[in-house]
Amino acid sequence: MNRHIISATVLVMAASACSSDGPEENGTSKEPGAPIVAGSVAEQNTLRAISIIDAAVDNYFDKQSMAMSRYYNPYTGQKSSELGSVWMYTGAIEAVNATLRAMKALKADGNSAVYDSNWTRYTQLLESLVDNADYYAGTYSLCSYTGTNTWTVYAVNRTSGKGGADVTGVLNVYDDQEWFIRELIEAYRVTGAPKYLEKAEYLASYVLDGWDCTLDGNGKEYGGITWGPGYVTKHSCSNGPIVSPLVWLSDIYKGKNDEITYRRIASDKKRYDVTETKADYYLRMARSVYDWQKSHLLDASKGVYFDMLGGSGDIAYEEIDGVRYRAHNREDGPSGKAWSYNTGSMLSGATDLARATGEASYKADVNDLVEKSFSYFLTPDSSKPGCYTLDMSGFATWFNGVLMRAYAEAYDVYPSADKGCQAFQNNLDYGYSHYLYANMLPVSLLGGWNRDRAKCNTEAMFTFTFAAEYAVLAQHELNKK
Repeated sequence: MNRHIISATVLVMAASACSSDGPEENGTSKEPGAPIVAGSVAEQNTLRAISIIDAAVDNYFDKQSMAMSRYYNPYTGQKSSELGSVWMYTGAIEAVNATLRAMKALKADGNSAVYDSNWTRYTQLLESLVDNADYYAGTYSLCSYTGTNTWTVYAVNRTSGKGGADVTGVLNVYDDQEWFIRELIEAYRVTGAPKYLEKAEYLASYVLDGWDCTLDGNGKEYGGITWGPGYVTKHSCSNGPIVSPLVWLSDIYKGKNDEITYRRIASDKKRYDVTETKADYYLRMARSVYDWQKSHLLDASKGVYFDMLGGSGDIAYEEIDGVRYRAHNREDGPSGKAWSYNTGSMLSGATDLARATGEASYKADVNDLVEKSFSYFLTPDSSKPGCYTLDMSGFATWFNGVLMRAYAEAYDVYPSADKGCQAFQNNLDYGYSHYLYANMLPVSLLGGWNRDRAKCNTEAMFTFTFAAEYAVLAQHELNKK
């Protein structure tokens, strides 16, 4: 795909409170792309998302196979031979979906120019990305808590042919499927194409097959979803991200008679079938997963979420009436760093559950998570008024994007969530004004590029994160109107 250049002569908008009249920091030579004309913050945000995505598609992707390199250095023009994982690849789909939604929102607000110029090629890009995700797909047989089934799911790593990936054991994880489910439903909601919904529901069935429905001594389900079918640990990242997609599926089938049949475990340990309307089933499971994570992984002293619940030993199995099933593994206590995306996914889940049910407890959770996550994860930058420093270690740049998106989603339930959106807006605008180079942003929006140009390799998923953030913030600005 050729890079889409937006030509203009005047840059309109000064949305950032983080302006600086000082010299270029970090010795960076600023070479931005073409200036962008915009009539509103929402339009400017959308145009910036488009320019970043277009550059990223050119820089990270092989045009024939759509293989995505993990790294690219805009100063050397080199991309890595190492390819991105399916989770990283899904970040590109996330950015395209968010930008398509921003285009539609602008059009609904009376500004159709960006939509008219970009909609068709972006829906085609979305379709290409989803179709070529099959290079990560593979098929295998899994013995779960309620039976043995054959599944076609997504491996961590890309293979050379569609459908040929090894997805056994630890080579596929539930959270990768969950992030993809989210974007498939987003793709369905933004385009109306049924194939996205069909794939999303299939993968949702796979993830929920990983729900620990074995019973404790009181006849209550243990609950929780392990990191993957090859693990015994139960993580925030393999539970929280499925909550919102399940609520969305319930929304899609609300008022309809469509049914789903799933399996559960009786007190005598025999497995049996249950049939329920999809609307009821998806909403009930969203509640169950949310409640499990809140009761097991919330750090009440800080108001944010632990990383995981430890597990012990190898995967346990049991035999009932001559049939082998996965059994419950003993659980340890919560542990691990409180990453921003784990709290962000639960904030999104609480917001969707509050909207779907109207229940005060979820609304209270939204309020609490907004305030405590903002205090925990964002620190005011004293040298750049209006800007905030956030953790940038590991994959935290993408994690932070999940939290920002949750703030935008929470706004209708708790308007004070806007402060989180504004902080991210200011950071993005500071980076864009000071460090944009070849339509790419550095990981450190407030600090800029590394002076050693050979060390400016940037993760593809981080580049797409910045685009997605701009697109979500465009929708947020229109929502505030």
